Amino acid sequence: MHSCTLAYDATPRLCLHTPEPAARGHRYGHALTEGLSSPAGLHRRPWLARLRRALDEDRFEVHYQPIVSLADGRAAHYEALVRLADERSGALVAPGRFLPAAERYGLIREIDRLVLDRVARLLGGRGRGGARVAVNMSALSVTDPTMLAHIERSLRHHGVDPGRLVIEITETAAIHDMDRALRFCEGLAGLGCAIALDDFGAGFGSFQYLSLPFDYLKIDGGFIRELPSSPTDQLVVQALVGLARGMGTQTIAEYVTDRATLQLLRGYGVDYAQGFELGRPHARVPFAASA
Repeated sequence: MHSCTLAYDATPRLCLHTPEPAARGHRYGHALTEGLSSPAGLHRRPWLARLRRALDEDRFEVHYQPIVSLADGRAAHYEALVRLADERSGALVAPGRFLPAAERYGLIREIDRLVLDRVARLLGGRGRGGARVAVNMSALSVTDPTMLAHIERSLRHHGVDPGRLVIEITETAAIHDMDRALRFCEGLAGLGCAIALDDFGAGFGSFQYLSLPFDYLKIDGGFIRELPSSPTDQLVVQALVGLARGMGTQTIAEYVTDRATLQLLRGYGVDYAQGFELGRPHARVPFAASA
């Protein structure tokens, strides 16, 4: 579970929270730093060489966390979460420890493609039925002019119905180059893929990236973690649900860890929820879920 610092304006309008720097490494790893390897001195190792070896030696794993419909309690789709098996111990390394280095050294695009191809192979092997799977895209991938073609080739190669793939885009990825992000999202929509705006509310540009076409709005976990005890977060979540409904899209609440939060979200009309209360990630995913 990442920690975050909430900051609100003195003005009555919605002011969005800014996660602490360590929290930004949660992409591909919602609430999953718990129980993962964090040996002393790990952050001081030469990550560039380590990540290259990990790619060469195929030491990345993809786990899947359910995203549950609050209407019927069924897993509507899953999110793909990347893990790194430590080269010495084999223990899983928390994504927040290696993803920032992967972005810094430009290797994140290779990791994005690796995860996408693993998901496409999984979906292809499961036929046309079953749940959707969501894959995160980094800013470098969103602005990579070859990424859309790679997604199309991978889906076609594995015989995947594009409607079963959800591409999650964070605000950081979108506002890095909004024009390219728009073209990328329009291309995804043209393929038939679904699009989710991830971590909505995590920064001050969130409303800017509502101009992108999208199917799901994922409410950032910073508004969910203390929801039962925070009247302000309750107002924010209700406002975001109203916003999504007005735009004809659905909402997903992240980091749901207790029944009290789940009950509030259901009462507010949130469509889907994700978190330890509903299911932890697993290397194998049962696709006996709704389409």
